[in-house]
Amino acid sequence: MSTDSNTAIRVVEDFFAALTDRDVDRAVGYLTPDMVWQNTTLPTLRGRSAVRRALSFANRPALRFEAEMRNIAGDSETVLTERIDTLFVGPLRSTFWVCGTFELRDGRIAVWRDRFSWGNVAVGTVTATARSLLRRQPPE
Repeated sequence: MSTDSNTAIRVVEDFFAALTDRDVDRAVGYLTPDMVWQNTTLPTLRGRSAVRRALSFANRPALRFEAEMRNIAGDSETVLTERIDTLFVGPLRSTFWVCGTFELRDGRIAVWRDRFSWGNVAVGTVTATARSLLRRQPPE
């Protein structure tokens, strides 16, 4: 069964909305049982249960995730995203660019590949730490 471009885009957008809402069950519902998640230089996760564990680990009270889509395009069962991801760890916030490729099968995400720069993540983390420390400084 083929997915049209608009439906494929909507699946990816809804998947990220679920992640932002911290609704792991809803997010995992968009994945095929044998899905593959590849992140730049990180171990590849295989299978919906492995991805569920990773997403659940990141779904703790002091952690939060947001994704702002800058560009999204789909062609049948492939969706490309250019987005700004933000990771919140307690009071710290790290914002960085990510480009993702999503391959859908039967209306669900079968492959999720994210590419990002660790240098960009580091700059986002340093900037967030500096902002947090400056906010805590008592007035002179």
